[in-house]
Amino acid sequence: MAEKPVVDVTGLGKTVDNGGEPLTILQDISFAVMPGETVAIVGASGSGKSTLLGLLAGLDVPSAGEIRLDGLSLATLDEDARAVQRGRLLGFVFQSFQLLPSLTALENVMLPLELAGNKAAARIAGDWLERVGLGHRLKHYPKHLSGGEQQRVALARAFAPEPRLVLADEPTGNLDAATGAQVIEMMFDLNAKQGTTLILVTHDEAIAARCGRVLRIQSGRLAG
Repeated sequence: MAEKPVVDVTGLGKTVDNGGEPLTILQDISFAVMPGETVAIVGASGSGKSTLLGLLAGLDVPSAGEIRLDGLSLATLDEDARAVQRGRLLGFVFQSFQLLPSLTALENVMLPLELAGNKAAARIAGDWLERVGLGHRLKHYPKHLSGGEQQRVALARAFAPEPRLVLADEPTGNLDAATGAQVIEMMFDLNAKQGTTLILVTHDEAIAARCGRVLRIQSGRLAG
C-alpha cells in the first residue's frame, strides 16, 4: 500500500478584511509532504510564510482550499478537535521560544506529554533535556536561561512527544549567528534520529539549503 502524505494541501487560499477591502495573503497553494521529508518554506517578509504555517497547524482556517494532516481534512474538525489533532500529531518550534515563564525547563517539556496523558512525562522530559545539553538546568525558569538555552528547551518540548510532524517558524530569528547555527544543527540532528517530518519557515537560504526541498512563496503564491 502506497505511503500517504503527512501534509496534503490543495488550492489553499487566505483572504482577510483590510479596512473593508479584501486582502489576499495566500492564493492557490498546493503541495504534499511525505513522511520523513524536510521542507523549507522561504520568501520575503510579508509573503505569507507564517500564515501558511498557522494554517497547517490548524491555528487559523483558510478562505479556500483544503488541508489534510495525516489523511484527515482539517475542514471537518471544529476548534477543539483541531487542538486534539495538534496534540496528537504536531510539535512546534517558535522564533520567540514560547516557553511558559512560570514553569521550569523540565515542566515546560513535560507539559505536552502530560496533556497527552503520558505517565512517564518527568522521566521523558528529563531525558530530552539531557539530549539537548541541559540536564543541569532542569529546575531553571526561562528568565534564567539564555536565548539559545530557551530554544533548546523548546526543541526538547517539540520532539519529546514523538510527533509525526514538527513545524518550525524562524527558529533562529531571535538568536545570534553562532547560537543559531548550534540550534539548527541540533534540530536537524534530532529530526534525523527521530525520523520526523519537518516543515521549516526561514528567511535564511543556508538553512533552507539543508532541507530536502524548498517551497518559495512570492506574493502569496508558490513560485516555480
